[in-house]
Amino acid sequence: MHSPPSPSTPPVPSHAGNAAGASWLLRAENIAKSFGPTIALARADFAVAPGESVAIMGPSGSGKSTLLLVLSGILTADTGTVILRRPDADGFDDLAGLGDTQRSAFRLHRFGFVFQQGMLIPELTATENVMLPLLLAGIPRRIAEPRADLELQQLGLDELGGRRIGQLSGGQAQRVAVARALVTRPSIVFADEPTGALDSHTAAEVLDTLLRAGKGSQRAVVLVTHSEEIAARCDRIVRVRDGRIEDAA
Repeated sequence: MHSPPSPSTPPVPSHAGNAAGASWLLRAENIAKSFGPTIALARADFAVAPGESVAIMGPSGSGKSTLLLVLSGILTADTGTVILRRPDADGFDDLAGLGDTQRSAFRLHRFGFVFQQGMLIPELTATENVMLPLLLAGIPRRIAEPRADLELQQLGLDELGGRRIGQLSGGQAQRVAVARALVTRPSIVFADEPTGALDSHTAAEVLDTLLRAGKGSQRAVVLVTHSEEIAARCDRIVRVRDGRIEDAA
């Protein structure tokens, strides 16, 4: 039995591998996921390297969002492994070997998330939304608040930290969501249709913000999109149909 981690401590995985020399940051092998009789993923393989941006595309119901949720540990696969390189590159952690509490702590420390609607808390200011993951990780407010303000400043939002979400434009709010995803300095940012609710100009600005943040720190970005234009900006495109990865150009 493994004891669950405290909120401020990265989890100790149930399994760790020794794959020295591997160039990938996260690798999934033979992952399958069903919901009752419906097969959402059919033994898919996936990998992403440090600093790489990967777009996952496919028609509605193809399994692309399920793939993202399994890779990020929000859902557990029925079979297969999802392995993430540790920050010090000394060993690997298998998300499949973690319990719910450990997996939640793992997501808090290692992953950032951006969703189509932002999922921001309207009663909080931009700064308060951005520093929330730090507070959940047990970091004192006196440290979390300036870190959140710095993240907003780096995204050109330093004058908006005191505004509530309803006082921001759609593009500004989505960049706040990007800042929140980055503030914990994650290894990977997962984004599910991060520009889907934005006009084309604002979508391009938000995508620029997301991709720059990845390239500057060797942070990987994995995003789901319906837009060929958005996908073309990424380093690689993975296409999913009927739960299977058909193309990983």
